[in-house]
Amino acid sequence: MSTTAEALRSAEAHSAHNYHPLPVVVATAEGAWMTDVEGRRFLDMLAGYSALNFGHGNRRLLDAAKAQLERVTLTSRAFHHDRFADFCSELAALCGKEMVLPMNTGAEAVETAVKTARKWGYEVKGVPDGQAKIVVAANNFHGRTTTIVSFSTDHEARDHYGPYTPGFEIVPYGDLTALAAAVTANTVAVLLEPIQGEAGVLVPPAGYLQGVRELTRERNVLFMADEIQSGLGRTGKTFACEHEDVVPDVYILGKALGGGVVPVSAVVADRDVLGVFRPGEHGSTFGGNPLACAVALEVIAMLRSGEHQQHAAELGDHLHRELNLLVGGGAVTAVRGRGLWAGVDIDPAHGTGREISERLMERGVLVKDTHGATIRIAPPLVISKEDLDWGLDQLREVLAAG
Repeated sequence: MSTTAEALRSAEAHSAHNYHPLPVVVATAEGAWMTDVEGRRFLDMLAGYSALNFGHGNRRLLDAAKAQLERVTLTSRAFHHDRFADFCSELAALCGKEMVLPMNTGAEAVETAVKTARKWGYEVKGVPDGQAKIVVAANNFHGRTTTIVSFSTDHEARDHYGPYTPGFEIVPYGDLTALAAAVTANTVAVLLEPIQGEAGVLVPPAGYLQGVRELTRERNVLFMADEIQSGLGRTGKTFACEHEDVVPDVYILGKALGGGVVPVSAVVADRDVLGVFRPGEHGSTFGGNPLACAVALEVIAMLRSGEHQQHAAELGDHLHRELNLLVGGGAVTAVRGRGLWAGVDIDPAHGTGREISERLMERGVLVKDTHGATIRIAPPLVISKEDLDWGLDQLREVLAAG
C-alpha cells in the first residue's frame, strides 16, 4: 500500500488537475468515518456532496448490490430486466409522479431534463421550433457538461468552453419579480435548485418556491427542481421542496439515489411531460441497469420508513443551533442551510475556506470549501449526535486558534 505522500505524488503526476482535493488518501470507510492509507481516522462531514447520505458501507445497500452482482449487472435498454419496472414504479410513487427516465450521473439527469422541457415545449405547449427558453438562477450549479456550463455564472466552470449553448436566461436567485419578467411565451421551463449547494448552501427567501410554483402554473411553464444534492433526506424531508409544500412538475435526482455504491440518476415527472419521448429519441446504455436499480430500490425502501428524514431534521436543528452560536464571535460571519446541511462563512481574518478545511483535516474532520470563504458541512444522515458534536468541537477549536 502506498503512503500518503507516494499516492499524492502519483496522482499529481498522472491525473488531470480538474480537482484540488485535500491531501488525504482514503483507504477504507464505514458509517460516518473514513480511514486513510496510514491508519488515521477522519470524520466525514461532506458525505460525497450528499451522495453518501446513508453512510459509507451501508450494510443494506451493500447486501442489495452483492445479491444483484451474482445475478445480472447490465442488459442495456435493448432488453427488459426484472428490476427495472419495480425501480421505476417505486421511484415514481416516492415522488408522487407517474413516470421515470433513468440515467447515471446528476449532470446527465439535468441534460435530460433540459431536453425534456424543450421537447415538451415544442410538442405540447406549441413553442416555435428552435425558440424554447429555459430560465435559470444565477450562482447555480447543475453540472459541468458543455450545455450546463453555458448557463453557469461560475467563471471557473464556464470560461474557455465556448461556444456556448443558447436558450437560457439567468435571473437572480430568490427574486420572483425578475423571474416573472424573464418568463415569456417561449419559456418552456424554470430550472432551479430548491437550495443552492455549490453556491454556499443558499436557502431562498420564505415563499419563493411557492411563488415559482404559482407563476409557472399560471404561465404554462414547467417547474423543474434539481434535488440532486438537496433531495432524498438531506434537509430533513424527502425533498427540499416539501419545506414549502411545493410539488414541481419535474424532479431531477441523483447522488444519494445510488447510495454511494453506484451512480444512479433520474428525471421523474407525470406522463404528460415524460410521455413526449418515443423510442430512439433519448437513451443511455447504463441508465437503469440492474445493479443500479437494485441499489436504488433499497434506497427508496429506506426513505419510505422516514427515519433518515427524521434524524436529519432533529440532528439538523441541533447542528444549526450550535453553528449559529458561532456567528458574531469574530470568526463566523453567517450560517445558512437546512437539516444536516450548512454553509459556514468564515471571516477572512481567520483564514480562507480552504485553510480552515486543512486545519480541520489535521484534527480528523473532513469538510470542503467553496467560493473562497465558505465551508460546507453535510455529514452522512447516519451520523450520531456524539460524532457530530465531536466534529463541531474541532471546528470551534480551529476557529478559536485563529
